[in-house]
Amino acid sequence: MDFVKKAADGLKGNSAQNDPNAQGGEKQDYVDKAFGMAAKKSGHEMDRNTQEKITDAGRSAYEKATGSKVNPKISN
Repeated sequence: MDFVKKAADGLKGNSAQNDPNAQGGEKQDYVDKAFGMAAKKSGHEMDRNTQEKITDAGRSAYEKATGSKVNPKISN
């Protein structure tokens, strides 16, 4: 299945080498992807490191306020 997805991405020109959100083989979690999409839709272009810092701060604030960890399936 991964082979088919990679082939389809190669045809579209969306390989990991051309993806500005991919960094050093590091995968984005769902929260990072959602934040990146929302920022792009709202017209705010920011680099991956800035996005990661913002989502990490939000994750830390959530964990501090609720006292429970974020599910690792959603966010790392």
